Amino acid sequence: MENPNILCEIAEGIATVTVNRPASLNALNSQVLGELECTLYKLEQDAAVRVVILTGAGEKAFVAGADIKEMADMTSFEGHRFALQGQRVMLFMEKMSKPVIAAVNGYALGGGLELALACDVIYASDNAKLGFPEVTLGIIPGFGGTQNLSRLIGPNRAKELIYSGRMINAQKALAWGVVNEVVAQAELAAKALELAREIANNGSLGVGYAKNAIVNGLNMTKEDGFRYESSLFGVLFATEDQKEGMGAFVEKRKAQFKGK
Repeated sequence: MENPNILCEIAEGIATVTVNRPASLNALNSQVLGELECTLYKLEQDAAVRVVILTGAGEKAFVAGADIKEMADMTSFEGHRFALQGQRVMLFMEKMSKPVIAAVNGYALGGGLELALACDVIYASDNAKLGFPEVTLGIIPGFGGTQNLSRLIGPNRAKELIYSGRMINAQKALAWGVVNEVVAQAELAAKALELAREIANNGSLGVGYAKNAIVNGLNMTKEDGFRYESSLFGVLFATEDQKEGMGAFVEKRKAQFKGK
């Protein structure tokens, strides 16, 4: 599965998706967003894929932002449409049943940080720089950044980062709770793959339902979230994976999950 700007390799149930525009620091334009959306949709439909790793080509950038050259001459209508396209991709990634691990290698700015925030887990290289510079261009984050960052780290720190337009380094991003872990750049791919393999070895239905419960539960009251969780918990007892997982535990053997 390959597009001009999006590379995709699948092995061991793990899909590694790479934004491949290193000459432009992997900037997101309409074409890249379209290719990424198409790739993610195909991966969601592929039962053999259990986990997705998302990264950027080269050592300088994960994704340095949305493509300013494309945006510079947009009308108000075109800007709105571009934001909606980006948000559609981010929301799809948040809602898809496969966990997505961001391997942030270098700059993750603007749309690049929004892309990372739409992932389930963010690992960053020690040279990573993260931020929302949109206000320095006279605009605001448009791919969900104002919403996702404030929900992740609280409104006060989100306001500080978004209003100032400044970049923060990987260590501050870790301290603020933006990223899960910081590793040496040479170890980043292996770190993401290690977690992906752990996830891929578990029941894919259980993992997908857990993601569903977390993502949707965040928009509910705590009591409604509890009720939603219990309903998903009950549904899983009608699956082959539940029978296999618990049977393997009782029989002291490794479970062979089939995603059914």
